[in-house]
Amino acid sequence: MTIVRTGDLLDNFNLKLIAGKDGIHREITTSDIARPGIQITGFFKYYPEERLQLIGKTEMAYFLELSEKLQRERFERLCTDVTPGIVVTRDMEIPTIMIEAANQSGVPILHSPRKTTRVISRLTNYLEAKFAPSTAIHGVLVDIYGIGVLITGQSGVGKSETALELVKRGHRLVADDSVEIRQEDYDSLIGNSPPLIEHLLEIRGLGIINVMTLFGAGSVRNFKKISFIIDLEIWDQKKQYDRLGLDEEYMKVMDVSIPKAVIPVRPGRNLAVIIEVAAMNFRLKRMGVNAAEEFSERLTSMIDQGKEK
Repeated sequence: MTIVRTGDLLDNFNLKLIAGKDGIHREITTSDIARPGIQITGFFKYYPEERLQLIGKTEMAYFLELSEKLQRERFERLCTDVTPGIVVTRDMEIPTIMIEAANQSGVPILHSPRKTTRVISRLTNYLEAKFAPSTAIHGVLVDIYGIGVLITGQSGVGKSETALELVKRGHRLVADDSVEIRQEDYDSLIGNSPPLIEHLLEIRGLGIINVMTLFGAGSVRNFKKISFIIDLEIWDQKKQYDRLGLDEEYMKVMDVSIPKAVIPVRPGRNLAVIIEVAAMNFRLKRMGVNAAEEFSERLTSMIDQGKEK
């Protein structure tokens, strides 16, 4: 599981460490962010102390209305042993009482010049991505006309060679051999390549090639949302393959069901062109144009006309 520490926020955002430097190695365990307004009023019964705490203009205005005694008491209670940090937004001046309490307890205070809503949004997106469920799938991920297509199939079926042909046709490689997938939302899967093999393709008989070096920076992507899965399998004479495209298959990856198509492989079939057309057809379906359904309606209409005669 990914470990995120408070110090990582300093490296990734426009934040300044004001106090509590001894605690920058504290671990952040949840993507939820709390605004401790009700705790500053004195109600700590349901205080989510394990969350990153964010103090905006409203919380600070109320805090400054309190007596020095109450200010110290309330802020010391905010600074627990498990609180990963406190972020103060809008470039507001931080009271000395806050700085003293943070230094004493070792809870980092981070200062941001941004608006509160903007800080919450960016921090939440960052933490959600870090804590997203993840897995790895053997396959190739290619961006085809803006559609993230995950090509799967048994080893040696021709996934990498097909990806190479797709890159030559102007599409972009995301990952080969192993695709790391994280579920950033309840219906969204993002795929990327492991750092070790990023931008690399393995072609049997040729070896490892660097796609970006050979075809330029426009031939690769670092990550892509997976929208469509194509499974390549050796042609089975005994198996009946879909010839109309009316039936839709899905493959479940973690909690997300992704549309899937099975393409049989045998000599003479141009897989790159077939996959390219499959991606375009998938895109048309999302736009409301379904050739298979149109054909079925035409056929039904002709049958009905024949019965009337």
